[in-house]
Amino acid sequence: MKLTLDDSEFIKTPVSIISDLVSEAKFEVDKNGMELRAMDPANVAMVIFKLLSSSFSKYDIDKKGKVEFGINLNNLKQVLRRAGANESITFELTDNKLKVVINGKSTRTFILHLIDLDEEEKKAPDLQFKTTVTLPSAIMDNAIGDVGIVGESVKLESSKSRLIVSSSGDLNKADVEISQGDNVNIICDENSKSKYSIEYLKKMIQGSKLSEQTTLKFSSDYPLKLEYNVVDKVSLAFILAPRVDND
Repeated sequence: MKLTLDDSEFIKTPVSIISDLVSEAKFEVDKNGMELRAMDPANVAMVIFKLLSSSFSKYDIDKKGKVEFGINLNNLKQVLRRAGANESITFELTDNKLKVVINGKSTRTFILHLIDLDEEEKKAPDLQFKTTVTLPSAIMDNAIGDVGIVGESVKLESSKSRLIVSSSGDLNKADVEISQGDNVNIICDENSKSKYSIEYLKKMIQGSKLSEQTTLKFSSDYPLKLEYNVVDKVSLAFILAPRVDND
């Protein structure tokens, strides 16, 4: 396997975000691209990362058509951080190691040891959502930031015309109302209401560094899916289990 990526941000940013949730993960590479699917240690959140083959300027893989390798994401993150905006990154598997070459005004080579991950394949669950909202990432980021100062969980409530993001603590409460409009598209087959961990959401919305649009999908007391996409290049998605309270 030998892959060259001219735009380093397509992998630098996702790996940095994913490493806040998962420390070790397996990459799968085939003719369509590079993919990672992993659960966090608490089995609360799943991350699905896809970097399409069309993102690479060079894309050579094993004749078998599929390559897998496990790696420590924190180590990979530290290496990728060394790549500048105008530098390319080449990934090559050799002798059970991952060779990462950063090319710019100089050529820097890093060798990372691979790890054995014998875990079962993580398949994305087949989920059916009642509400889908597409909105500017900045609006979503601000909403989570606003309500995150008063509580540990975020409540999402949908109707055909609006999305309400709220949170409450022992004494305080915060609500953000986002209405259907030019930049906000709400598809609501059924009014939905569900709670999610603010701690996880704050990590997941970092996907806004990758895309200016956020798509969120949920139903009542049902998992939430957050999606960030760059068309024909890269996609980063998160699935977060609902938080069930006694109230």
